[in-house]
Amino acid sequence: MIFVFSEVIQAGIDSGLYEVVKDKAGVALGIARDKITGQFVGHAIAAVAEPFLVPVEIGLEIAQIAVELGVGAAQMIQTHCGFQKTYKMLNQVLTTVAVLQGSTALIGVGIGAVAVLSAINLQQTLKWREDVKQLRLEVKDGFIDLKQALHGQGEEIMYRIDRMSEDIEFKHHRTILAESYGKFREAVKCLNHALKLTSVDQRNDDFNMAKGMLFNALANYNNPDLYHQTSAAGQLRRMECSWLIDQTITTIYQLQGAHEVVSARLFDLRKKIRDSSLQIIDRCECDNELDFLFPEVTRIHTQDLPLLESWQNQVDWIKDRSPSELQELASLELPAEESSAASENTNPAEPPVELSLYKTLKQKSHYDSLRDQLRFIVKPELRQHHESYVFQRANATGYPALAPSNWQEVPDLTVANLYHYFKQQESYA
Repeated sequence: MIFVFSEVIQAGIDSGLYEVVKDKAGVALGIARDKITGQFVGHAIAAVAEPFLVPVEIGLEIAQIAVELGVGAAQMIQTHCGFQKTYKMLNQVLTTVAVLQGSTALIGVGIGAVAVLSAINLQQTLKWREDVKQLRLEVKDGFIDLKQALHGQGEEIMYRIDRMSEDIEFKHHRTILAESYGKFREAVKCLNHALKLTSVDQRNDDFNMAKGMLFNALANYNNPDLYHQTSAAGQLRRMECSWLIDQTITTIYQLQGAHEVVSARLFDLRKKIRDSSLQIIDRCECDNELDFLFPEVTRIHTQDLPLLESWQNQVDWIKDRSPSELQELASLELPAEESSAASENTNPAEPPVELSLYKTLKQKSHYDSLRDQLRFIVKPELRQHHESYVFQRANATGYPALAPSNWQEVPDLTVANLYHYFKQQESYA
């Protein structure tokens, strides 16, 4: 994770006057300080997630909370400004949930909608979020109006939307999701009131009330009925909603200063996302589904999860700060709103980098290999089995040049392609 600072602070870092604060493990945090005095001088205004080196405030939104809080937990101790940013962020999360679950009307419950998944891909989802923000797209009962959003996309899409609106199973799902969204919205309203209170006791009472609403909403989003006979694409969209609710609950714990709880919840959420992603990939059944899943899962695991890890690192670092250091952090000036423009998607019409990457990989690979490559992104250690098999088969079949001595230099594409090449050759033997 690379942090982006204002021009003034970055100039100080480049000159050697300032340095980026690191934790005990040497991991960089989103705070800069004077090298000589040790005094904190500013917060980061954005973060860059490797390996794509793209400034991110977006992701597909599961990490939006971490970034909207100033790409760091340090700002949360600045109570007044931190609360204001929190409420603004939560309204944006509400928008994201409406966009994500709105698309489920097209995905449906079964797997018959794979032919139209391209209409709600990663690029389209990011565009819809911006449309809702600019009031160009309406949200009703926690769902965007898909007919309005997909106007002009063709008769097949419109037919699909009409058919799903009459599907009994999806109506049941929609009822659960709408109820859950309503609880989420009421919890955000409760938080808005809490953030305006001056009494710490009253504010905590409202925080706890909001958490109760969110836990109820989360239970609904995790309802097994939502995943029964649902395609891999539909499962991903619904899980993303639950991950956002989970983060919102964690944010409240952070507002209450419960750093140990925040750290534990973030650790558990990161594991849940990785485990669920592998389950979703295993349920992928065809090329069209993989076309949908690959860019979205890639974005989650190369941009969003690093941000969640960074959030956890900063929380762990803050809980060990002295009162004087916390006071010093609280006195820092928050980055100006316009400074975050550097991390925004300034051209929604341009395909996300993950989509472009997938199109390039698809030209050089095939379905089984691509699915394995996606597994490697989620859980890199899964490569070891493929590496071992390729090494054994390459030497056994007289192709020792295909058994490299340094696997770290070999891209996932090559490992997966070689694995399936040798698997195919073995099946012919």
